[in-house]
Amino acid sequence: MKFSIMKTVQLFIPVIAVFMVLSCVPPTRFKSLQQENTDCQREKKILKTENDKISAENRELKSSLEVSQKDLMKVKTDNKECREELAALQQQHHRMNKDYDDLKEAQQALLRGSEKEIRKLMADLQVSQQDLEQQELELKKLSGTLDEKKKSIYQMEAELNQRNTRLAELETVLKQQEAAVRSLKKSVSEALTGFENQGLTVSQKNGKVYVSLEEKLLFPSGSTNVDPKGIAALKQLAGVLEQNPDISIMIEGHTDDVPVIPGSDFKDNWDLSVLRATSIVRILLQGSSINPKRLTVSGRGEFFPVDPAKTAEARQKNRRTEIILSPRLEELYKLIE
Repeated sequence: MKFSIMKTVQLFIPVIAVFMVLSCVPPTRFKSLQQENTDCQREKKILKTENDKISAENRELKSSLEVSQKDLMKVKTDNKECREELAALQQQHHRMNKDYDDLKEAQQALLRGSEKEIRKLMADLQVSQQDLEQQELELKKLSGTLDEKKKSIYQMEAELNQRNTRLAELETVLKQQEAAVRSLKKSVSEALTGFENQGLTVSQKNGKVYVSLEEKLLFPSGSTNVDPKGIAALKQLAGVLEQNPDISIMIEGHTDDVPVIPGSDFKDNWDLSVLRATSIVRILLQGSSINPKRLTVSGRGEFFPVDPAKTAEARQKNRRTEIILSPRLEELYKLIE
């Protein structure tokens, strides 16, 4: 959050400066500065949305952990009740054994008595024996239930420990990815400082770093040949990318919605956007140690405008190339799986 506030302040300083010298700045330049300020506000909202989303996911994980802990406490309570019930049955079993012994002793005494008393004693003895057998069956059943409860507790404890470990690992990886993206944006911004007022912007959103280059910095109108000043900017960026071999690179070409001139070298805006992105890839790879497997090229044509207005200024902003830098997420995917 502190970083976002500092970034916002830094972005507003040029706006204040613009108002101070408003009387000597051309209207087109003032509108461009206004748009930059609007873009900054939009990026701030996107960052806040992403932060809220991550916070919500974190709350869900914590809620799931609390539910599991409550379930574990309930199982432990049930286990305690089973133990108490088992102890009560054991005591009752002991009393039954004593009663049985007393009856046997009484039987011996009655053998010397009448036949009627002997039959009564035998009946009582049989009932007591049946009760004892029933108690033994219940005791065995309760012992089996207790063993199952123990197994269930051990399993739940293991699953809970495993979930806690994965949660800690996931939080660590997310923090590492966030720190890597912040560090990458800082390195890119420092390397391209001299070009940020010439049609180049560096921003961070959705866990990625976006380097947006306007057409005026890279290409003459309707051309795929990169200007020298654009080549200089791309070479500066290539130096940063060489030092970050774990970053994936996506180059996206964008055009406005004006159809290409019939008879030109391009079939349509799709064709133009792809060829421009390909030209930039060649410059990034030329004389550098960047692994070509890290790069992906795409042409978006006119279908992803930053400004949908049908004005000359809007179309100028839409004619751009975006270089999207993102950390590799293999480790994070392994944890999720």
